[in-house]
Amino acid sequence: MKKGTVLNAEISGVISRLGHTDTLTIGDAGLPVPPATQRIDMALTHGVPSFLAVFDVVTSEMQVESAILASEIQHMNPQLHADVLSRIEQLQQHQGNTITIHYLPHEQFKQQTATSRAVIRSGECTPYANVILCAGVTF
Repeated sequence: MKKGTVLNAEISGVISRLGHTDTLTIGDAGLPVPPATQRIDMALTHGVPSFLAVFDVVTSEMQVESAILASEIQHMNPQLHADVLSRIEQLQQHQGNTITIHYLPHEQFKQQTATSRAVIRSGECTPYANVILCAGVTF
C-alpha cells in the first residue's frame, strides 16, 4: 500500500497495486528476472542507482511486513547486510511494526522472485544485493 510519492511511474504503480502479502523484489544488476514477472529496470551503469538508494525509495512508500534475503549475503557481503538490517530497523520504528526477516539460499531466493509482482533492477554490482519485500497493511 502506498505511503507517499515516488517519481518513477512504474514503481509507484506497482506499489499502489500491492495487497497484503504481495511481494516486490529489489535486485542487483545481475539478478535474473523470471520471464512472466514485470521488470522495472532502473540500472544506468555500474552502481547507479545503488541497491540501498532503490531500497530507501521503495520503502518510503511501501508498507513492509517482512523481508527475504539470500543467506549468502551474511558472509559474502557483510557490510551491505548490516546496512540492510539497519534500514529495516529504522523502517520498523517509522512504521510502528515488527518486520520479520527470512533467509533463503540464493537459488531458492531466485525461484521465489517468480511470485513477486515486479522485480526492480538496480545498478548495484556487489554480491547478493537483493531483497524480496512483503507488503503489510497500514491499518
